[in-house]
Amino acid sequence: MILGMSTATFTFVHTALSLVGIFTGLIVLFGMFSSKRLEGWTAVFLFTTVLTSVTGFFFPVERILPSHIVGVLSLVVLAVTLAGLYIYRLAGAWRWLYVATAVFALYLNVFVGVVQAFAKVPFLNALAPTQKDLPFVVAQGVVLLIFVYFGVKAVRSFHPKAIADDGAR
Repeated sequence: MILGMSTATFTFVHTALSLVGIFTGLIVLFGMFSSKRLEGWTAVFLFTTVLTSVTGFFFPVERILPSHIVGVLSLVVLAVTLAGLYIYRLAGAWRWLYVATAVFALYLNVFVGVVQAFAKVPFLNALAPTQKDLPFVVAQGVVLLIFVYFGVKAVRSFHPKAIADDGAR
C-alpha cells in the first residue's frame, strides 16, 4: 500500500499524472510559440508535473535511484518556473527563465517517459534491454535535440503582455 492505495493503483495515478503533465505541457509549449500564456493549461501542466515528481518518491526502494535524482532536479526546476510565473510575473529575466525551466521540466517528464517505454514496452525493451544500447541512446538524443530546438524557439517567441501585479505577493 502506498498512500492508502495498492501499488498498482498508485502506479496508475502516478503514470496518469505524468501523461497529463506531458500532454498539457506540450499545449503550453506550443502556446509559447505565439506568446500565449494559456493560464489554465499552464496551471494543470505545472500542478501535474509537480505531483508526478512528488509521487515518484513514494515508491518503495532500498537505495537512491536515478529516478530520484531526476525527481529532485525536476522539483528544483519547477520551483524556478513557478517563481518566474506566479511571483515575479515574467518580469525582466524571469520571462526567459520561466520559459527555459518550463520546457526543461517538460523535457524531464518526457525523458522519464522514454526510459519507462524502453523498460515496459516489449518491442522497445528487446531493442535496448540495458538502456545503454544504441536505440535507447539515439531515442534520448533525438528527444533532447527536439527539446533544445523547441526551447530556443519558445524563449525567442514568448513575449506576452505583462501580467498585472495585483499586489498579492
